[in-house]
Amino acid sequence: NIGFLYLIFNVPILAFGWLLIGRRFVLLSILCVICTTFFMQWIPTYQIINDPILASVFGGVIVGVGTGIALRGGGSTGGFDIVGSIVTRKSDFPLGMVLFGLNALVILALGYPDNWDAALYSMISIYASGKVVDTIHVRHVKITCFIITNRTQELLEVLLKLPHGVTIVKTEGAFTHAERDMLMTVTTRYELANLRKLIREVDPKAWVNMVETVGVMGDFRRP
Repeated sequence: NIGFLYLIFNVPILAFGWLLIGRRFVLLSILCVICTTFFMQWIPTYQIINDPILASVFGGVIVGVGTGIALRGGGSTGGFDIVGSIVTRKSDFPLGMVLFGLNALVILALGYPDNWDAALYSMISIYASGKVVDTIHVRHVKITCFIITNRTQELLEVLLKLPHGVTIVKTEGAFTHAERDMLMTVTTRYELANLRKLIREVDPKAWVNMVETVGVMGDFRRP
């Protein structure tokens, strides 16, 4: 039974994740695995379409949406999600493409010697799933924020509570020649909404330029 095999095979991986990632992540992953197992038993199977390409693409999208929501919420759907989360903890690799690579290796290792069509359809499905995961789970995307403000100290008190550092740059307006402070910080797209909210609360008149960052070298704490 696929549902019970899914549960059994996840037990050692969940134990591995407990040691390397943390209790909250694994507890949420266990909840997700149990729910997935239950719904695989409870929801009946119906054939809706006959085209295997459509089935591969839309099936991959549905799996990607569920996986992305689980990862964004701080858990996972088990399996390679946990392995991928460990691999990307200290790197900027997109998690969805890491999952695609890991699953692709399994498919190629098995080889589907008698049915390469099924193997290639599976590759299409996991690629679609990986792209959707990277659209929802955006912790690997870095954003550099340049904040020009008149409330430097008040804003610093809030920003320094976040896990990322802040640099103060003295600036001068080209037109008014007024001196102001510019705060520079690098965050992730996942944390950007919270950062914008904090800036609005402290200084609604602050001027903020947000730029997507190609990469970061040095000490950068990942969420």
